[in-house]
Amino acid sequence: MAVDIKFCGMTRGEDVVIARTLGARYLGFVFAPSPRQITIARAQELLHALSSAGDDTHSAAQAHREPQRVGVFANESADEIARIVDMLSLDVVQLHGAGDGTLVRTLRGLTQARLWTVVQVGPEGLDVLAIEKAMEGDAVLLDTKIEGALGGTGRTFDWAAVGNQLEPYRTIRPVILAGGLTSENVGRAIAVLAPDAVDVSSGVERSPGTKDEARMRAFAHAVHGVVAP
Repeated sequence: MAVDIKFCGMTRGEDVVIARTLGARYLGFVFAPSPRQITIARAQELLHALSSAGDDTHSAAQAHREPQRVGVFANESADEIARIVDMLSLDVVQLHGAGDGTLVRTLRGLTQARLWTVVQVGPEGLDVLAIEKAMEGDAVLLDTKIEGALGGTGRTFDWAAVGNQLEPYRTIRPVILAGGLTSENVGRAIAVLAPDAVDVSSGVERSPGTKDEARMRAFAHAVHGVVAP
């Protein structure tokens, strides 16, 4: 099974174009409080850069499929999220702090975008109640639990322990793995946890929001050279 890549925290047009040429399946745009947070206007500029790359028949990007657009949200109302989804034609809504599933169920009636629910994993491992609530969404994204941070911390969690806990849920929803991934460790993460997709932000950056092309290429190479069991 091939593993998809999500490059998250996109803030620059050149990084969006590079991600597309590397065959990224998803691009993440952060609207929640974060060092990588962008405005709707900035997101529109980035998506225009993405479309322009696709329209350039002389670009290497032409050979690749259009990445899915992922909006990252936390604590916004369902109406506000739906409004942004419509404005930017987002394909996926990534929800931090989705709570008891009420927000997910409300969004079902407001948008056709797929809904990813985030479960933060601490030293104690996977919270069974949290993962069961997350089943309300269309996919579950696992990230490292760091107090006061939504993600992008560069910290990993115990993949092996979580992999065992996750087994009963694998056939229910796709799993996206985030949290401290780099080109050096993503192959091991895939081998241990066998996610459907991997999500990287700080692991391919020079500074928050500023991606490094060499690191992006190394990450894509590491992922595409690994097949989950």
